[in-house]
Amino acid sequence: MSSMRNIKQRISNISSVEQIIKAMDMVASTKLIKARTRLEGVRPIYHELKRMTEEAGNHDDAKKNPFYEEREVKNSLYIILTSDSGLSGGYNVNISAKALDHMNQGKNEKILVVGAKGKEYFKKKNKNIIHTIIDMEDAQVYFNTEKLTKWLMDSYLSGEADEVFIAYTRFDTVLSYVPIVEKLLPAGTEVTEHKGDDQKKYEPDINTFIDHIIPLYLHMNLFRAFSESNTSEQAARMVSMDAAGKNASEMTEDLTLMYNRKRQADITQELSEIVGSANILNKGGPHDS
Repeated sequence: MSSMRNIKQRISNISSVEQIIKAMDMVASTKLIKARTRLEGVRPIYHELKRMTEEAGNHDDAKKNPFYEEREVKNSLYIILTSDSGLSGGYNVNISAKALDHMNQGKNEKILVVGAKGKEYFKKKNKNIIHTIIDMEDAQVYFNTEKLTKWLMDSYLSGEADEVFIAYTRFDTVLSYVPIVEKLLPAGTEVTEHKGDDQKKYEPDINTFIDHIIPLYLHMNLFRAFSESNTSEQAARMVSMDAAGKNASEMTEDLTLMYNRKRQADITQELSEIVGSANILNKGGPHDS
C-alpha cells in the first residue's frame, strides 16, 4: 500500500502544480492582449516616422549631419531587450544568442541590457555591460524609452558610441516571434532616384528638420521595440504554460492509470489469498468416522 500512497501523493502534487500553471497561463494571456493592443497602436506611427527619417537622410545636405554621417567605428553600443523572469521557452536565449552572434565580429561593444535574464547571460559571457535596466513597469515604458533616447543620443553625439544597435524580438503571431538586431544610428536613408532639384524642400532647412525628427523617431523606435519584445514574451510564456499544462495532464492520466492497475492487482491478490485460505479450510474440515 506504500507504493499506492506514493502514487496518490504524486498525483496530488502534479494537480497542485497544474493549477498554478493554469493561473500563469491566464495571466500571460491577459497581458498578451494588452501588449498586442499597444503594439498595433505604435507600429503605424513608427513606420511613418521611419519613412520620413529615411527620406530626409537622402537629402544631399543631410549626408554631413551627425545623425546620418558614417564614421570610423571604434565603439558599438548595443541595447538588448530581454525579460526579468523565465518560463517563456527560448525567448531570452534566442535574442541573447542573436545579439552575441552579431557582436562577435571584432567590435569593441558596450552593452545596455534590459531584463535580469539578459544581464545573467552576458555577465557569464564576460561582456562589457555598462548599464542594466530591471523591473521596468509597463506603465513606465513610454517615459523610460524617452529618457533612454536622450541618453543614447548623448552617447552617440559625444563619440562614446560610433554606432548604436537594438536587439529585440519581433512579434509576428502567437506562435512566431523573431529575434532581430537593427541599427539605430547612424540613421538609414531611403533608396531613391530623385536628386538635386527634385529633392523635397524642408522649412526652415533640412538640418532643423532632422534635429526635430530624429529624437521622435528614435523614441518611437525604442518604444515600438519594447512593445514588440513584451508582446513576444507574453506569447512565448502563454505557449510554454499551455505545453506545461498538457504535460501535467498527461502525467496525471498516466499516474492515475498506474494507480488503478496497482489497486486492481492488490485486490486480485487479496481475493486470491481469500479463495486460497477458504480451500485450505475446506480441505482441513472434519472427516468421517
